[in-house]
Amino acid sequence: MSANSVALAYLVAAILFILTLKGLSSPLTARRGNMFGMAGMAIAVLTTLSVTHNVMYILLAIAVGGSIGAIVAKRIQMTEMPELVAAMHSLVGLAAVLVAMSAFHNPVAYGIALPGEMLHSSNRIELFIGTFVGAITFTGSIIAFGKLSGKVSGRPLRFPGQHWLNLALGLAAIGFGVVFFLNPSWTPFLIMTAIALLLGVLLIVPIGGADMPVVVSMLNSYSGWAAAGIGFTLNNNMLIIAGSLVGSSGAILSYIMCKAMNRAFFNVILGGFGGEAEAAVGDAVQRTYRSGSADDAAFMMGNADSVIIVPGYGLAVARAQHAINEMSKMLTEQGVRVRYAIHPVAGRMPGHMNVLLAEAEVPYDQVVEMDEINSDFSDTDVVLVIGANDVVNPAAKTDTSSPIYGMPILEAYKARTILIVKRSMATGYAGLDNDLFYLDKSMMVFGDAKKVVEDISKALQH
Repeated sequence: MSANSVALAYLVAAILFILTLKGLSSPLTARRGNMFGMAGMAIAVLTTLSVTHNVMYILLAIAVGGSIGAIVAKRIQMTEMPELVAAMHSLVGLAAVLVAMSAFHNPVAYGIALPGEMLHSSNRIELFIGTFVGAITFTGSIIAFGKLSGKVSGRPLRFPGQHWLNLALGLAAIGFGVVFFLNPSWTPFLIMTAIALLLGVLLIVPIGGADMPVVVSMLNSYSGWAAAGIGFTLNNNMLIIAGSLVGSSGAILSYIMCKAMNRAFFNVILGGFGGEAEAAVGDAVQRTYRSGSADDAAFMMGNADSVIIVPGYGLAVARAQHAINEMSKMLTEQGVRVRYAIHPVAGRMPGHMNVLLAEAEVPYDQVVEMDEINSDFSDTDVVLVIGANDVVNPAAKTDTSSPIYGMPILEAYKARTILIVKRSMATGYAGLDNDLFYLDKSMMVFGDAKKVVEDISKALQH
């Protein structure tokens, strides 16, 4: 292909990627957005292959990687999607580091230097930024994967002087980057890479499990900028554009997540949040609550005019999304208005509940975001909280001493009757007791979410 044809093809792919982000902004257009993304990626890959030597090696790598990806995708459960995303982010970061090392080792092969010439100053900056961001993304994503999968404790690891240490390491990495810029050699490059790898660990370990949705979106942004760095190293405009789109959209999503959790955006960047929310209440005073059965819940919802369902991570763990949709259909057939209230950070990653409900083919018009539905809770007969905890905790509104005070929540406590499906009275991911459970108008229904919902559906049939 000619240079103009390549540029035109990359431009078309870039436009399709932009349309992808636009499509993914709404469940109604998400499928179309995915189609745009696949088409854009197909054009980008084919165009790159047309101007690349050793195509057979690349096709072999694609076949191997694609096969591994297909196997993993088939085996992964919906509850494991957050850690899978974190694992994918780590691979992007690792790729950025390896490409930068390869380019520095043989810049002539990458077309960024002539034989016997020193790397241009702009290329040295690109290598530094790509490696620095990629290394942080790699180790940070591994720690996030460990926290999400339970292989590493979800509780924050804090120690005195942590922020000062992070600042010192960041300045040291920049310092060795400057040395590398002035005199490109392996010693400052490798030291800078090692510091960045350590910094990635230290930025994520102080973050509590309750704040993982923000971490996932933040690492998504980092992986995008790492990919853009690879694009500069490879002189590939398409990779620069795609990486920048991912990086900027991830940063915007991180900001949205921070607002939803009442966190300061710059504290997220510096890894200085999450510890407060993990202050457990292990010595809490025994409190009185009311419990009931699935039959009781069915009677209340069957005689209601309106029901709002608040899904959480427990719904995903129990794989109850299909059962809850069948129950909703029964209620709708009986003249009950049913809707689903979605908190921006429900689950372990942004959009987790939306994807879960879409998989069960819940009608899009029944799925409503927090800002749109909060004003309706006071006029709702029954709220069914299933597998959610922290995102409906009234302490965020009423208790100024609570670590989550000020966090926007789904205002389920305003409904006339509240049903909560849980396995036990255990605290949520933030480690805090939930005042909602002890209200006079609340009733606990203990058991596996899927089993409880199926029992409610059976009772509704009678």
